[in-house]
Order: sequence, then C-alpha cells, then structure tokens
Amino acid sequence: MHRLSGWGPVFLVGTFFRGAERLGGTESRAVSRYSAGVLLLSRMVSRMPGLVLLVWVLAALLSLPLAARTPAALTAKAAGSLTDTESSRVSEILRQEFGEKDTNTALLVTYSTPPLTTPQGQATYQKFLAGLAKVEGVGRVISARNLAGQVSGAPPSPEDGGMTLTAAQIPLNEGASETLRRVRAYAQQAESPQLRVRVTGGQAIADDFTAFAENDTKRSELMALPLIAGMLLVVFGALVATGLPLVVGLLSITVAMAALFGLTHLMPVSTFAQSVITMLGLGAGIDYALLMVNRFREELSRGALAHPEPGHPELGLGHQAVAGPAASRAAAANTVLTAGRSVIFSGSTVAIAMAGLIIPNVTFLRSIGIGGVLAVVLTVLASVTALPALLALLGERVNSPRLLRVGWAQSPDASASWTGFARRVTARPWLSVLLSAAFLLVLALPAFHMKTGYAGAWGLSHGVESRDALDDVRRMGAGGLLSQFEVVLDLQGQRYGPADRPRFQQVVTRLRALPGVRGVISPFVTPADLQNLKGTVGTSQDSLAALSALNRRSFSQERTFLRLSVIPDRSLRADQIPAFEERLRRTLGASGFHYLLGGAPIGEREWSRQISDALPTVVISVFAGTFLLLTVAFRSLLIPLKSLLMNALTVGAAAGVVTQVVQNGTFAPLLGIPQDVGMLDASLPVMLFAVMFGLSMDYEIFLLSRVQEEHLRGASNAEAVVLGVGHTARIITSAAIIMFIVFCAFIFGRVVASKSIGLGLAVAVLLDATLVRLVLVPSFLKLAGDWNWWLPRWLDRLLPRIRLEH
Repeated sequence: MHRLSGWGPVFLVGTFFRGAERLGGTESRAVSRYSAGVLLLSRMVSRMPGLVLLVWVLAALLSLPLAARTPAALTAKAAGSLTDTESSRVSEILRQEFGEKDTNTALLVTYSTPPLTTPQGQATYQKFLAGLAKVEGVGRVISARNLAGQVSGAPPSPEDGGMTLTAAQIPLNEGASETLRRVRAYAQQAESPQLRVRVTGGQAIADDFTAFAENDTKRSELMALPLIAGMLLVVFGALVATGLPLVVGLLSITVAMAALFGLTHLMPVSTFAQSVITMLGLGAGIDYALLMVNRFREELSRGALAHPEPGHPELGLGHQAVAGPAASRAAAANTVLTAGRSVIFSGSTVAIAMAGLIIPNVTFLRSIGIGGVLAVVLTVLASVTALPALLALLGERVNSPRLLRVGWAQSPDASASWTGFARRVTARPWLSVLLSAAFLLVLALPAFHMKTGYAGAWGLSHGVESRDALDDVRRMGAGGLLSQFEVVLDLQGQRYGPADRPRFQQVVTRLRALPGVRGVISPFVTPADLQNLKGTVGTSQDSLAALSALNRRSFSQERTFLRLSVIPDRSLRADQIPAFEERLRRTLGASGFHYLLGGAPIGEREWSRQISDALPTVVISVFAGTFLLLTVAFRSLLIPLKSLLMNALTVGAAAGVVTQVVQNGTFAPLLGIPQDVGMLDASLPVMLFAVMFGLSMDYEIFLLSRVQEEHLRGASNAEAVVLGVGHTARIITSAAIIMFIVFCAFIFGRVVASKSIGLGLAVAVLLDATLVRLVLVPSFLKLAGDWNWWLPRWLDRLLPRIRLEH
C-alpha cells in the first residue's frame, strides 16, 4: 500500500480530489482529508452496488445499437475535410466556374475470356459498358479505347486483350460511397465465366480502408480476448476474477463507441478513432481492473478492515473486522479509496496525452483525441464504479472456482527474484544507464529518416480488391489516373482571347515535356488525340462532339479561368509527390499566368503537412501537462524531467522500429506488411506519441509511487529503489503482457496503419516494462540520490499535495 502525505487535485476531466494542506514547516503534522468525491464514490459502490450495476447495464444496452452504427459513420477521407487550402479552392472553382460535379473516378479492371480482340469478347465488354452507364450516380463512362487517349497512348490492355481498364465518373463527396457501392454491386452482378471485374480508385481505396479498419478492430478483439483471458487466469487463478477485467473493458468500449457515434454528428471522425478506443479500452481497462481486483482480494484476505483517515475516524467505514456481505462491501469501499485513486491518477496521465491531440486545429486529430479521452474517462469510470460494485456483490466468490494455484502476480509481498535483480542492476548504475540508453538510441535511429504522407493504396495489404486492382492498373501504364493534378489558370477577371492562346498552348507543351508526365488533358489536341477522344462523353462517338466537350472542360463559363489536367506516368506515392509538384510549379510559375494547383496529390500533401505541423504542439502540450501532474504527485523537479526523457526514449525507439519495418521493409513480409509501402501514414507519429506516452506513464506511476513510499518510510534512496522494483515488478510485467497481447492482435489486420500502430505500441510496451522501467529508471534513480526528491521550498508551499495508494 502506498501512502503519500496529503491530498490535492488529481486531474481527470473535472476533479474528484480536494486539497489537504500542510499547516507549516516540514515537521508539522499533515492535516489531511479524503476527497469528498472519492469518499462518496466508495460509499455509493459499496452500499448500492445493485443500482450502480443497473445504471451500467442500461447504459450498455442503450449504447449497443449506436456503437454498432459507429464504424459506418467514420471516414478515411481525412484529406477531403480540409478547407481554405489551395486544393480546396481548385475544387470550388471547378464546381462553380466549370460546372464540374463528378470529378471522382472509379477504375474498373476487367478480365475478358475470350479477349477483347475477339468479336465475342468485344460484345461482352460493350454490354458491360452499357449497363455501367445506367448505374445510378455514374456521370459518364470512359471505355478502354477512349481512356487510352487520356493517358497519351497508354495501352488499354495487354497485347492479348485479356485485361483492360474502364473509368466511371462518380460524385466527389456527397453520394460518393453510395454510388461506389452500386458500381461494385453491378460489377459483381455482371461477372461471368467470360468477364471478371475488380474496382479501384481513390473512393474505392478510402472505402476499403474504412471497412477493413472496422474488420481489423473486430478481429483484433476476437483474437486478443481469449489470450488475455488465459493470461488473467494465470494471474488470478480463479475463473470469476479472470472475467471481471474483460467485463470492464467491454463495457467501456461499448459506451465509448456510442459516444463516438454522437461525435460523428458534430464533426468528421477518423476511422483510427475506433482502433484507439479499442486499444485503450482493452489495454488500459484490463490494467486498471487487474489492479483493482488484486487490491480487493488483498482486502478480503486481511479481513476487510476499513481504513479511516488519521484524525478523522468518521470518514472510515469502521475499525473492526467484519465478515460476510459486510466484509465484501467494506473491501470494495477500501479498494476504491486506495487502488481507485491510483487508477484515477494514472488515467489522468493517459487523458492528458490524448487531450494533446485536441489542441491543434486539425479536425482529424481532434476526433482521435476526443475519442481517446472518451475511452480513458469511461474506462476509469467503469473501473472505479462498475468493477467495485461487482466485487461488493461477489465477495469471496471472486476467488472461485479456483483453477490454478500459481497466483504469483497478486502476492502483496515483494518478489525475492525481482528484488535481487534490482540490487544487481543498481550495483553498477552507470553501466546500466549507458548500455540501456545506447540500445534505445540505436533502435530510434531509423526514425530520424522517417518519411510520412497520405498512404492511399499503400495503406492496404495485398489481398484487398482495390489494392490488387491498382497493381493491374499500374501494369497497364495507367496508374497516373489516380495521381492526376488539376491546374487552374486565373486570368484575373479578364476574358480569354486570341492573345492568350499562344501562352496557354506553350504551357501545355512545356508540361507535356516534363519528366514523368504521361499526358496533359487540354483543348490542344492532335488528329490522333481527336480520334482517341471519340466517345469520352456519354455514348457519343462523334469526334467533333468530343472536342466540344473538351473545350467546355477547359474553359470556364465566363472564360476567365482555364483548366488543364496533368497525368503522371505512374501513381505517385506520397514521398514522390513533392519532386513532381516542384517541376509543375516551376513550369507554371514561368508561364506568366496566375495559377492554382490542385487534385488528389496536392490535397493529400496538404493534409499530411497539416498533421505533421501539429506534432510539436501536441508534444509540448503533453510534456507540460504531464510535468505539472508528476511534479504535484512526487514533489520533485528531477523525477518529472526524468520521466519525460525516459518516455521520449521509449517512444523514439518504438518509432524507429516501426520506421525500419514499415518504411524500409525489414521483416515486413513476416508481419504481412507490403514491402513497397516506403513511408508511414502522416497521422502515425502523432498518434503513436500520444498513445504510447500516455500508457507508459501507468508503469511510471506504479513504480515511482512505491519508491517514494519506501523513501518516506525512512529507507535510503538506493534501498527505496530496490524495494520499489521488488514490490511492483510483478504487477508491471503482468499488465505489460496483457497490453502486449492487445497491441499484437492489431498487427494481423489488412490496414497497414493499424498494423503499424499495433507494432509500435507492442514494441513500446515491451521496452517500457522491461528495459526502461526495470533497468534504466532504477539505475537513474540510484545515481540521482537525494536529488530525486528535491523541490524548492517556495514551490513546495505552493503546490497541493496528493496521496496515491495501490
């Protein structure tokens, strides 16, 4: 049990805690009092456990229908949510000045048997085109032959004509997913032994991303739960105790997902938010439940003696040992008053880290941050209300049926083996610090060469239709259709006239000559282009009609804006966009026209830049909030600084491993990650930092609170460190194994970003619970000596006091 003198505010979305102050001098008696909120909570769950559980059951039942609808309401098209950017202004001009409505393209790869070079194959394909044009929401259909003209001679199919490409124009935003679903349904319906169809394109990739992220989350839960249950059974040895943490995790996830559904009506919410909620709900929730159940069993074994506050016996539940239901309720109350406080405090550190994502003015990050805070708050709330209420009702039955006699993790005694390990580590503190820090820095090195951007199709594993079909599109030389740049030349209110024609044509000529450009869609066409353009609009086969449509596409209604589209010779990965964009801008800048550059690649880069620019703000805000919280908790300046440094090392090492695997391809096939990803999704660094930093603070608090307790009891700094490790190593390793299982389950999905998050968090937990928390931190604390507990007197008087117990 940890007792740190006095109470003060503990930050958790409001406050449970009210301060207790030292009346003067370091030797003066501490006059402390329980937080009115925590005391009321402990009494409520112990005296009205049935009512507390009824409230949670009703909340879960009401949340289930909403939670089930949440995944469909989430979005993977974060780039499309940006406003007041260059690409969004281009989109607006195309809508208002050019009347463009269907600027979104679905690409359909067809596999014909017999091939299109035969009359039978051509008849089957033409029938397919006619049906596709009738699908609701499809604006126009561009056949393989005509599509070849748009990419300057790209082959519509291999020489045997067995595989070919068709484009269908669909809405850009509203109705895009619905139209794509109808296109896919038609493609499925049209399939036969003579024709196979696969669909890809920007919308298909985004929709597959959302769908598979949802499936990955469900599959991860199903994979993780049996393994977690097995680990909990080893820890507790009893079936009932094993099930309680799982109940808490599922309760908090269900209610948090319903709350996330409500958030989708206020703002676009990222698909990643559900992964974060699942990770925090299962990982942190089970950690906290493990701590609470362990403490409750300890209270029962002691005879459930209540713990009144010194000087305030009226706050306790009694001094005498009790038995039966009264003992169970007293033990539940004491569990809230002791372990519950540590849970609230630890949850506060995680909430601070997730709240850091809310500070930048980036809707995508804010949705994940709010989702994370919701998950943490509800996890803590379930841990200190629903769980102790269940414990109060179960009593001794929490230890039944007894299946295993191991029970090593819940022993209240210090571990002799871990105590001996701590003595050996701290006997040579310099060696331990230097070797472990050097190892972490080596792991972090690849992170210094991290490339980030919008992942697109590279964010999906092989085996997903849109990803595999895109590979075929690339083989046909038409991959650039998904990386099309839109150029708008602004004539500054002047109407286009004969004098502008040479300059306009010169721009097109220079753009066509740039390296990596497959073609430029413009009004300046050759006779060969004219032949290829037949039928590109609707079902017209007249080249003059096609040219007329191309002119309408290229000149605004008032003829004050000019438009052209640049198609690269391949689909551009995020790290390849900047160089291509720079070539375009140099050419356009030398043209003398005022221009705007848009299209999917520009929008994706703007989104990536906005996310990356938010990282410093998130880091600074999380560091500041965590430093303040730890300074108040441990009454030290060095310990908070040390904690920030150690956690930063852990995050850096995990980020380095993720970079080496996902970006550089090392061991990628073993984890089912494609080797051509070449970069990390721009959202990963900031998300990994927030989640990893918050969760690793749990172990920091468990260890440091015990070290401080031993020091306040009179042990020397060195002995306090050894005893702290001996008492907490088992609980830390048990919690870390559970966290590790949860995060590893996400590695086996189809979405590379989810796999990357799972990998990063699994590595972070593994390093944090072993090398950092059991080697690096104890060695550093040994070296620092009494400086660990130094605090200027003026600051000591200003800061409130808190007490942590577990």
